[in-house]
Amino acid sequence: MKLDSQTCVVTGSSRGIGKGIATELGAHGANVVVNYRNSEREAYDVVDAIEADSGSAVAIQADVTEGDEVEAMADRVQNAFGPADVLVNNAGITIDKKFEEMTREDWDAVMDVNLGGVYNCTNAFFDDLKDADEGRLINISSVVGQQGNYGQANYAATKSGLFGFTRTVALELADTGTTANCVSPGFVKTDMLDKVPERVQNKILNRIPLDRFADVDDVACIVRFLASEDSSYMTGQVLGVNGGMEW
Repeated sequence: MKLDSQTCVVTGSSRGIGKGIATELGAHGANVVVNYRNSEREAYDVVDAIEADSGSAVAIQADVTEGDEVEAMADRVQNAFGPADVLVNNAGITIDKKFEEMTREDWDAVMDVNLGGVYNCTNAFFDDLKDADEGRLINISSVVGQQGNYGQANYAATKSGLFGFTRTVALELADTGTTANCVSPGFVKTDMLDKVPERVQNKILNRIPLDRFADVDDVACIVRFLASEDSSYMTGQVLGVNGGMEW
């Protein structure tokens, strides 16, 4: 599953799952674009880690909700590595509240990043992916999009929306040989999970047949497979990486 000279753009990759994906792709030969919004130092730390492992990477700031910034990022990718071969739409946020307490601003903010950002980035790199020899669009969703989750109506709606988006774009790209797939992680050991109270974490663990939370590497390895030529006959799929949780 080597990715030699493939240009891979990973949004929101300064930390968490995105960081794991970026370093995994870099370790397998890809030229990695580490996108970030505010976490500049962390993004350059990811670049340093990839380069220390003999990989190639650049950090590029862009707010995925701003179309102009995303288009500027696409130009910088072209200048640094040439056209993109792989786009991983990973950037996302949560604003958790019960629906009856959720404001329209809370709703719109999550929609703007988790779906609007996917539109902006896919639009900016669409021609690159379509024209690539092994073009890959990989969207990062969540088990919450499949099951729902208390206090996350906005987040669940966006992550569920990625399923329909992925399937549709997969059909539209199929005659070019470019694929589009969706990875739907369960609960992953990240800063986001650390903020969940221990009693709630224990309840979640009771629903996971493998009886553990995912490591970031569990997700990153699946993304690496989807980015490689080994996945060339898989498109329009949702891959649940959730330890056996039903959905």
